[in-house]
Amino acid sequence: MDWSLLTCARKGHITYAPDEEALRERLVVPSPIGAAWRCLRCGTYVHGEPNGAGPADRAPLVKRGRELRDAFIMRFFAVERGIRGLIVLVAAYGVWRFAGSRGSIERIFEKEVPLLRPLAEQLGWDLDHSKVITSIRHVFDLDARTLRWLAVGLIVYGAIELIEAVGLWLLQRWGEYFAVVATCFGLPIEIYELVEKVTVLRIGALVLNIGLIVYIVVTKRLFGVRGGRAAHEAHLRSESLIEVELATHESDLRRPAAAEPEPAG
Repeated sequence: MDWSLLTCARKGHITYAPDEEALRERLVVPSPIGAAWRCLRCGTYVHGEPNGAGPADRAPLVKRGRELRDAFIMRFFAVERGIRGLIVLVAAYGVWRFAGSRGSIERIFEKEVPLLRPLAEQLGWDLDHSKVITSIRHVFDLDARTLRWLAVGLIVYGAIELIEAVGLWLLQRWGEYFAVVATCFGLPIEIYELVEKVTVLRIGALVLNIGLIVYIVVTKRLFGVRGGRAAHEAHLRSESLIEVELATHESDLRRPAAAEPEPAG
């Protein structure tokens, strides 16, 4: 997949006219219907006036190729974190409401459970020793204060997930650091849950979070990995079309001119 062309198809091309004459000539071609400028993202020549102009070092730093793929992956994780955060906040609201009306809910539950007994017997389900029923009754034994603290904890957790989602979606470096640190704090809990009981969902969540940490740290060069922020920014600049053309132009200037043939005789 050509991520550059795909992004330009959605967002449009980005063209720029540098002041440096030699570099400008590499980014524009004449045509019968006017000049066509090379897109800084996908490299396609686009007719019309450039989107911007000025010194080459002030040209917009446009993500291309692999960087666009990385941005897509970051936003995939952002969506996953956002959905998880919203679910947790909904759960927090439910726990808070339950803490305020636990008594009435418990009476309704105990009244309705016997009605399920005939159906449960036909299905071979022992209601008296069901883990689901036992767990629900255990929740009823918790006092309102404990439930409210649980709701507060869920609110904090949901807020952290949403902050991660926003930072990753905006492709901000602080969001990448926040996501890595927050996910690392959650790993011990996920490992403990996995030791307690192995399920496909828990294994998948653990693998996903470890993969997120490794991927962000390595590709975004966090915590000084692979040269840190300076190396990451240098890589972005080196991938810029203007930088590529500038390097090619300087290389052409340094290349020795071909020797002229000596006249015969």
